[in-house]
Amino acid sequence: MRMTSKGQVTIPQKIRDAAGFRPGTELEFILDDAGTVRVRRYADQPENPALGAALGRLRGAATTKMTTDEIMALTRE
Repeated sequence: MRMTSKGQVTIPQKIRDAAGFRPGTELEFILDDAGTVRVRRYADQPENPALGAALGRLRGAATTKMTTDEIMALTRE
């Protein structure tokens, strides 16, 4: 793994998945006396009002009388 000139590194996907790191996750870097660096998620993640609003707009019930096959046909045209 190589660090960029801006101090950025890419955490491998396998590690991100195992640790539960998602885009926007707040991380904490801890350096112990032996020089080992640990990375962990902050216990309390800040709220994301934009994400909450977007999810709120997506919630609801469909009101169309179309069948699933009719909707799929429309998306494929």
